[in-house]
Amino acid sequence: NEGNEYFKEKDYGRAVAAYSEGLRRRCGDAGLDAVLLANRGAAHFHLGNYRSALNDAIQAKKLKPTHLKAIIRGALCHMELKNFSEAIAWCEEGLQIDSTEKKLVEIRAKADKLKLQGTFLEPQTDFSTCCQGGAVVALPCSERNIKLVLEPSDEEEEVSGGLAEISLDGFRSDSATGAKVHLDADGNLNWPVLFLYPEHEQTDFIVAFHENSRFIDHLMVMFAELPPWDLGKKYLPNNLQLYFEDEKREEMYEVNPEHTLLQVLQHERYFVKAGTPTVLVFAKRSPFSKKYFSGKKVHRL
Repeated sequence: NEGNEYFKEKDYGRAVAAYSEGLRRRCGDAGLDAVLLANRGAAHFHLGNYRSALNDAIQAKKLKPTHLKAIIRGALCHMELKNFSEAIAWCEEGLQIDSTEKKLVEIRAKADKLKLQGTFLEPQTDFSTCCQGGAVVALPCSERNIKLVLEPSDEEEEVSGGLAEISLDGFRSDSATGAKVHLDADGNLNWPVLFLYPEHEQTDFIVAFHENSRFIDHLMVMFAELPPWDLGKKYLPNNLQLYFEDEKREEMYEVNPEHTLLQVLQHERYFVKAGTPTVLVFAKRSPFSKKYFSGKKVHRL
């Protein structure tokens, strides 16, 4: 009930926390747990945390296979993640339960069209840098000793459509758009954070990563289910290593998953580019990571 109240107020961060607390109580009622998961997924979706929202929809559907709201949410998440074939599969599953569900019919038609065209969903808003809003955000960053790089570097260029494109050892990926750091009602910063998976040339994007949230808390939700590209089943929450790159010195720094985002941003060698903190994610002891770090100076934990 508390989560629902926050949701009605569009305070989705608190709604996620409330639903999570409900799930931690382990009530033993599969139906109630399915509702909590579906509702938390809806809150994550509104925050732009599509991978987390999808995993909640998957878990809700496991508990209640006929949960149409969870199926619709899962299909929408796949659309946002550009997984059009998976979106179609979720729609078909839902339409077998209710062939007249209008939302599923609409999603299915759009997914079919985009899959056929081989195009991406258009961004809703322009990419914004950390300084938008002026001192409203810049001052809190300064007070926290967070270092901002406001101009695109040689490795980063702005392209049409409001997308910021990041290049990393030849791996190029489009970041999510329309997100910017903002202060919440409690005076805390919430950041858009980009996760890069160089081994698979994949990305994840969290639109509102609370500065006092730990990385492990997000990883536990993001990887509650194995992503479809992880055929080797290596990307498990406790089998991941996080790093950030000091491009000026060409050095890598390992990130402690138990640390909060703020602790990482306050590192003396962390520089926030284009208003979007970025971390690289590798599977522990993988041949790819060994090759990737070969010849590079790496600061381990």
